[in-house]
Order: sequence, then C-alpha cells, then structure tokens
Amino acid sequence: MESFVQLRKGTTPRRIHADLDGLKDDELGRGGFTGRTAHFYRRHDPTQFRSEGPLTGVDVSTDALSPTDADDPSGEPLLLFDNADCRISLSKRGEAPPFYVRNVDGDELHFVHRGTGKFVTEFGELTYRPGDYVYIPKSTTYRQIPDGRDTCVLIVQATEEFRVPEAGVLGRHFPFDSALVVIPEASVVEDDGREEYEVRLYHSGQHTSIFYPHDPCDAEGWRGDNFPFTFNIDDYTVLTSESVHLPPTVHLFMQATGVYVMNFLPRPAEGVPGTERYPWYHRNVDYDEIAFFHGGNVFGIDMPPGLISHAPQGVHHGAPEKARERARRKFDQYDRVEWKIIAVDTRRRLVPSEAVRAAASVSDPEVQI
Repeated sequence: MESFVQLRKGTTPRRIHADLDGLKDDELGRGGFTGRTAHFYRRHDPTQFRSEGPLTGVDVSTDALSPTDADDPSGEPLLLFDNADCRISLSKRGEAPPFYVRNVDGDELHFVHRGTGKFVTEFGELTYRPGDYVYIPKSTTYRQIPDGRDTCVLIVQATEEFRVPEAGVLGRHFPFDSALVVIPEASVVEDDGREEYEVRLYHSGQHTSIFYPHDPCDAEGWRGDNFPFTFNIDDYTVLTSESVHLPPTVHLFMQATGVYVMNFLPRPAEGVPGTERYPWYHRNVDYDEIAFFHGGNVFGIDMPPGLISHAPQGVHHGAPEKARERARRKFDQYDRVEWKIIAVDTRRRLVPSEAVRAAASVSDPEVQI
C-alpha cells in the first residue's frame, strides 16, 4: 500500500535522480510513474542483457516501412502495433483517395511527421503541417488530401474517447492552452459530378463501403463540443525543473482509456550540478512505451527522425551509460535539450505487426530513452 514515508536501505543518494557517484539509478514504479516506486542504485547498467522470446522491444525506421497508401490512392495505412485499447498505424499517403473514411471503432489522433495538406471533413477543412496533431472524433467522415508525395503521419486510434488531462495545480492552460487549437469552419463540399460517393467505414481491421448519391460533406453548419481540430507542438508549453528530471507524465497531451500521448520537446536542461539530465533506467511495470522520434538532438547527439521504438512493460530500458557519462562531462557545455519525441504509453501490452517484426533491426543504444 502507499505510504507517505519513503524508506532508505543501504547506499542511496540524498536527492532523487541526482548525485549518483557511479551508481546506476533504476526505478521500479507502478501506475506509469504516478504510483508506488522503488529506486535501486545498482553497480551495473540494467539494460545490458540478452533476450530470447517474444517480450522484446523493437526499433524500426519508418523509412523501412511501406504503407499501401504511399503509391496507391486506394491504399491504406500500415498497422504497426495494437491491443484491445488502441491501434497505432503509419500513413505515407501520396495522393488524395477516391473515397472518404469513417472510423467507427474509435477516435483518431494523427501526428504529422512530414508533409502538408488538408483534411476535408463534414465539419469543414483543416490544413496541416509538420508537428501538427490532427484529432478526428469517432465516426467523423473525412478525407486526407496531401500537397505532395513526401508525407509521413503516425496515427493513434483509441477505442475509448480521447480527452485532455484534467486541470491540475497549474490550472487549465498548462501544459497547453486549448484556445490554441485550430477548429474548422463549416463549408459545403460541392458535388463534382460523380454518380456515387464512397465512404469506407473502418472496423476491426477491415472496412465496409457505403455509397451516397451526393458528397457526404454537405453540412451548411454545425454546433456543439464534439469536433475535429489541429494543434501544433510548437504551441505546447513544456514544464521544467532546475533540480530534477521530471517524469514523462508531466508532458501528457491527450489520453483515452489505457492510452496516453505525451510530448518530449525542446526545453532548458536541468541546471543544478549533480542532477541527472537523462531519464533514469526503468522498466515501466504497468505500461508499454512507444517513442516516435520527430527530430532534434540531445546534448549534441542527433535523434534519428522517423524511428519508432517499442519498450514492453517489465523490460529495462534507458539511455546507455556512455551517453549518460557524456552528458555529465559536458554539463556546462549544453544548457538545453532539443529533442522532439512523441510518446504513446499503453496499459495493455502492444503486439507488433508482422510488418514491424520483419523490418525490426538490432536496437541502437544511442537512441534508447
């Protein structure tokens, strides 16, 4: 059970995540960093192990993945991971599809890694650019129209409704101001002369097509509090601390039952001497972790754009010791963290798709977090 008292046994530093004096900081925590915790101070790097069996993380570059929508207008995004609460897919749509989409299984949150264009919806149009989240409520009719072929979009579908975090002690405008979302203006899409307009209803990994004798985006207006929007990560307010590396949960953007989407974005680095600037080793007992690298760098080490990293719950992961030692040596040289990483934590274990397993390469310890 939880207790206000935090016990200490053996050799431990005075401050949390600081002043390690050669030891390795390893957290065993419940509830995704918000529940009970135990911190081990080890002699050795806990990520140095050999694994056999299916419970193994994978690192995959999106460059090695080929969704059918990249070359075929009638193609679809590629499934990457899934469980009962969510599906995570990749789209590289090169041309507008000849049909509309309606996901009847759940909400969709699209993160734009590359490309510009617009989503035509029954609420109106939403333009997008790199760094945008595009939120599409369940059963909304929409059609993505890219400006060019060089696109890359990560799609997180949640079975239950996406919602913003509850307002905490910082108030309703942090970590992000919801007034900065972009909401579509109502506009009718005029018929283009076709006899029928297809809408694909996606469900359980397949689709059913329905056909209208008119364009389905024919709403003259709308009202209510259920609508699509875009929000760019440049407008996200990052919470920081001078004296401790804050846990990932403070960077929460949106959540659904069993699914949490977070942003790790450029910010001032921790400045108090002795503070560890990298995330501590951990095995996130209750959540699987997905990290999608949008770009940037950490203390002079470039992040590989488009890499997707999966760390299963219960398996140690974290930046390797040589990266941590470098950060300590260059503590006075760097005063900012410039990474751009989109993280998805899931309560249920994620199952990698066959495409991901086929493309998976040996993990690169330089980019593990």
